[in-house]
Amino acid sequence: MGGVDVPHDHHAVGHSDADVLLHAVTDALLGAAALGDIGEWFPDTDPKNRGRDSADMLAGALAGVHQAGYHVDNLDCVIFAQRPKLSPYKTTIRERLATLLQISVDRVSVKAKTGEGLGPVGHEEAIVAQSIVLLKQV
Repeated sequence: MGGVDVPHDHHAVGHSDADVLLHAVTDALLGAAALGDIGEWFPDTDPKNRGRDSADMLAGALAGVHQAGYHVDNLDCVIFAQRPKLSPYKTTIRERLATLLQISVDRVSVKAKTGEGLGPVGHEEAIVAQSIVLLKQV
């Protein structure tokens, strides 16, 4: 989650490594720079994306953002998961995101919410992440 190993008795399923937070951040970067979305940049129809490290995809999107003349000013994220409890990992996830985005950790916010036992998140059928990024022109 967010490029950090979070122990759990379930595992994420996806075409790449299924890091839902890094995917949300990648999409936020691409969207903020009007560069498309993660599916356009890293389609699941391309065999080289099978099992791909989401940090690698984030790095590619960040390079595109930089090439478009922007840098990341700050990032705000929310992870919705009933389990595992993410509070013990939030600082480490913030640090990892800051490193990946080449910004100071004080420019990164990570929040964790449960589904309160409701819906796919609350029934532990899904983990959802939302991210918003502020870009500034260089």
